[in-house]
Amino acid sequence: MRSLFARLRARRLLSAFAVLTLLSTAILAGSYTVHGVHGQEKQANSADATPLKIPNSTVAPNAFAQIAKQVGPAVVNINTRTLPRDAGNRKRPNPQRRGAPVPQQPDDDDQPDSQDGAPGQGQGPGGQGNFQDFFNRFFGGQVPGEGDDQGAERDSLGSGFIVDPKGYIITNNHVVEKADEIYVKLSTDPDTTDLGRKARVIGVDKATDLAVIKIEPDRPLPTVKLGNSDTTAVGDWVIAIGSPFSLSQTVTAGIVSAKNRTIEPGVSGQFQHFIQTDAAINPGNSGGPLLNMNSEVIGVNTAIFTQSSGYQGIGFAMPSNTVVQVYNDLISPTHKVTRGAIGISFREGLSGAVGRVYGFKNGVLVQTVTPGGPSDKAGLKPRDIIISIDGQPIKDGSDLVSEIAGRHPGSSVRIGYLRDGKQADTTVTIGDRDKVTVETAENEDQAPADKGEAAEGKLGLVVREVTPATAAKLGTGGMSVQSVRPGSFADQEGLGPGLVITHINKQPTTNKAQFDKVVGSLKPGDDVVFEVMDPRHPSVGINFLGGTLP
Repeated sequence: MRSLFARLRARRLLSAFAVLTLLSTAILAGSYTVHGVHGQEKQANSADATPLKIPNSTVAPNAFAQIAKQVGPAVVNINTRTLPRDAGNRKRPNPQRRGAPVPQQPDDDDQPDSQDGAPGQGQGPGGQGNFQDFFNRFFGGQVPGEGDDQGAERDSLGSGFIVDPKGYIITNNHVVEKADEIYVKLSTDPDTTDLGRKARVIGVDKATDLAVIKIEPDRPLPTVKLGNSDTTAVGDWVIAIGSPFSLSQTVTAGIVSAKNRTIEPGVSGQFQHFIQTDAAINPGNSGGPLLNMNSEVIGVNTAIFTQSSGYQGIGFAMPSNTVVQVYNDLISPTHKVTRGAIGISFREGLSGAVGRVYGFKNGVLVQTVTPGGPSDKAGLKPRDIIISIDGQPIKDGSDLVSEIAGRHPGSSVRIGYLRDGKQADTTVTIGDRDKVTVETAENEDQAPADKGEAAEGKLGLVVREVTPATAAKLGTGGMSVQSVRPGSFADQEGLGPGLVITHINKQPTTNKAQFDKVVGSLKPGDDVVFEVMDPRHPSVGINFLGGTLP
C-alpha cells in the first residue's frame, strides 16, 4: 500500500514539473497568453510592429557645448589627504586608501569686526543677522565615519583650472590649506582609482581664499583664458565647471545674479567682493572656473548660501580681476600678497545720526589709531573723519580699504580729514598690513548691571562716575552705565551695563554734572550720539552709538 501511495505521489510531482517546464519554455520563447473579454485565451500578435532605428542625425552644438568642449580639458579634479597625527601632533602615514569622498557638512565660522579700513558689517545680504549660519564653503567631503576624528585620515575633493602650460593651477585656499598631500587629476588621465599627479603649493592668500598649486607635467598642458570681470553685467550667462560630489567635468549654467557681494562681516570679508550666480555650485565645485560666453574665466567658484548644505541657487565666485592680481603676487619670489595699511580701525554702517552730529555724509570716522603706527605718526586721531586720499573723495570704508590696500608699503599717501569741523590733511607712509595690526572691537556679553542712581527718564539709563582706576585705564573720565531699561532709547541704540560714556553729541561727560547738563538739553527729535568705551577692552578705543530721540 505504501509503495502504491509513493508511486501516485511521484506521478503527481512529475506532472507538476512537466507543466512548469512547459510554462517556462513558453515564457523563454517570448510568447504569452492574454484573456479576451469572454475569458478566452489568445496569442498576442505583433507582426505589424515596426522596429525602431537610431537616426543618423546631428544637432548643431550650442554655445554652452562649445565652451565646455574648449575649456573642459583645462579644468582639473583636486584630491587632498590629511594624515592622522599622534599625541605629539606628528603625521602618521596610512597606506590604506579608503573609500571615495562623500559630501561633508561644512563649518560656520564667526568673523571679527573691522580693522585698518575694514568695513564692520553686522549682517549679510538682505539684512539676515544669522547669514553666517548658512554661508558655507564647500570642498567635497570626508570619508564616512571620520568626520571629527583627528586621529583618522581625511580625504577631500575640490576643483581647479590650469593657467600656465607648465602646470600652474588656481584653486581655493580652503581646498588645500589643511592638506598633507595634494593630488591633481587631468581630464585626460585614466579613470581609475589612482589619485592623480602629486602637486605642491606655490602660495596661498587667505584674505581672498585663493591658492596656486603646481604639478610637473610631461608635456605642455591646456590652459584657460582669463576674462575681465569688471565688464561682466548682471544677467549675463555664465557656466561653472568642476567636480561636485566627485563627478568630474560637471557643467552647469546660469546667470550673473549680482556683483560686488561682500558676504562676510569685518576683516574676513573686506577683500572678498564676489560675483553672485545661480549656476549650480555644490561640494567639490570650489576652486573651479566661472566662465562667460567668450570661454573666459571671470571668477573662481568659492562659496554658496544654503540652508540644506547643497545647491539653492545662490553661489559666489571671486572675480577674475582680483584673481589675476593675487596670482601674480603668489608666483613672485616672495610667494605672498602684500597689502598696504595705515593702522586705523573703524565701523561701517553707522547710524545716520552719527553723520549728522559729526558733520559728514561721506567718509570714514576713525575709531582707533594703532600706537606707533603710520596714522599715529602722521597725527591722525580717533574721531577724525577721513574724506579723501590724494585728493580723491572717499565714500566709505570699502573705498578706503581698496585705495590703501593697493598701495605698496613704504609709499606715501596724502590723507584729507575733518577734525572738529575743520578740514586738514597729512602725509601717511603706508605700512605692511601683516605688520600693522589693531585690536578689533568685539561684541562681548555685558557685565551684570550694578545698582545705582535713579534712571534718566529720557534715555533709560542709570549711570555713575567711573572710578579713578577706570579713568586711568581709559585715559579719560566718563559715566559708567549701571543699567539700561529694556525697550528704552539707550537699549535700542546698543548701550549696555559696563560701557563708559565719555561724550554725548561731542560734549564731554567726564562727570555727573556734565552728563546731566547735556542730557537736560536734549528734546524729542534731536540726534543723540554717544561716544563709549569698554574698560574691559580699552585698546579697542571709541565706539559711536546713536539715533534720533523719540
